[in-house]
Amino acid sequence: MKKGLSMLTAIIFMLIIGLILSLTISLLSTNVSKTTQIYIYEQAKLLAQSATDYAVLAASAHPNNSCLNAVNFTYQNSFDINITLYYIGSGLPAGCNMLDNNLNNQESNKTLIIDTKVSLRPSLAQDSAPISYVKRTIQKL
Repeated sequence: MKKGLSMLTAIIFMLIIGLILSLTISLLSTNVSKTTQIYIYEQAKLLAQSATDYAVLAASAHPNNSCLNAVNFTYQNSFDINITLYYIGSGLPAGCNMLDNNLNNQESNKTLIIDTKVSLRPSLAQDSAPISYVKRTIQKL
């Protein structure tokens, strides 16, 4: 009788240890994927800031007789960066993405609203939801 009880106790103990180990492995794999997603999201935020700065620089270097409406590029074949520029002001050239062309305030003339979207390429986002970051900035030229 004692040997049977010892065998039953050993089997239950092994089942409990197996359950604890499987839960530990499950939690570790979840944490690894979340850490990867957080890293990609933070990288997208940094790229959005750099791309916005680049768009401001490109718009200020653009000739005054035309407007820069969009900038699109790819970063290291992993992120797509799409920037759309909208202009606020009076006397802007034709063909600009204008939000307001009847502005009477000279301090606000030639103001940019910059929409920046950084998204992970769909081919790289296989295991998770697509990661993207959108940033809107207002900048005086």
